[in-house]
Amino acid sequence: DSAVADGVDVISLSVGGAVVPYYLDAIAIGAYGAAEKGIFVSASAGNGGPGGLTVTNVAPWVATVGAGTIDRDFPADVKLGNGKVVTGAGVYNGRGLSPGRMYPLVYAGSGGGDGYSSSLCLEGSLGPDFVKGKIVLCDRGINSRAAKGEVVKKAGGVGMILANGVFDGEGLVVDCHVLPATAVGASNADEIRQYIDSASKSKSSATATILFKGTRLGVRPAPVVASFSARGPNPETPEILKPDVIAPGLNILAAWPDKVGPAGIPSDNRRTEFNILSGTSMACP
Repeated sequence: DSAVADGVDVISLSVGGAVVPYYLDAIAIGAYGAAEKGIFVSASAGNGGPGGLTVTNVAPWVATVGAGTIDRDFPADVKLGNGKVVTGAGVYNGRGLSPGRMYPLVYAGSGGGDGYSSSLCLEGSLGPDFVKGKIVLCDRGINSRAAKGEVVKKAGGVGMILANGVFDGEGLVVDCHVLPATAVGASNADEIRQYIDSASKSKSSATATILFKGTRLGVRPAPVVASFSARGPNPETPEILKPDVIAPGLNILAAWPDKVGPAGIPSDNRRTEFNILSGTSMACP
């Protein structure tokens, strides 16, 4: 109501919640009043993808915006000890891995104890006896991606490979981790696990390093719907297609508050004015 009273032309909302009938939806009700005054209202579709029926802000009078990729990425490939190079993506502006050196590589889920917790690199699940001085492969899920890197670093790990699961697919989200780290798609993660497993069976040590390659432009195809971007069908009114459009929302260079480290966790003492962020909130700022 305040925005309408101020005479704005556009209202853009990077918020959302559970889909409920329109007469119970505060955003839908407010947007309807704005639309009656001739104000264009857009809202983010949500980050619940890639499953169906996950889209939010589905009122017909709201432009629902999903997230898409852009033609820029940040390649950070994994070079394995068997000579294979697995594609990944990441940024890291701290002290990197030593050029030309291969580091011991382990899968966090093989660390003993609760294999489920350790595979996800949850707090307290990894010990220095298993990961110190090594690059650690962690599965996505439960805790934040940046928090996994913090767990690995606390335990003495020198790097992290963040593995997508089947649900995450091949879409790569870049984060500013507290240690050298890269993200890999589900199929590449499987290849790395197979390499670690085969090295173990042959009584040899799996090794790897991360090759940060800066910024790459002209990536094709682009745009592509981001893996996390919420999908239809519209759960409230299926005959109305939602989302309406996609906009750049993956690995976006964005302003960042100077009181918070780029990893977004309390232990990160670095400070920056910009960060790489992803989400439908980037697509519909």
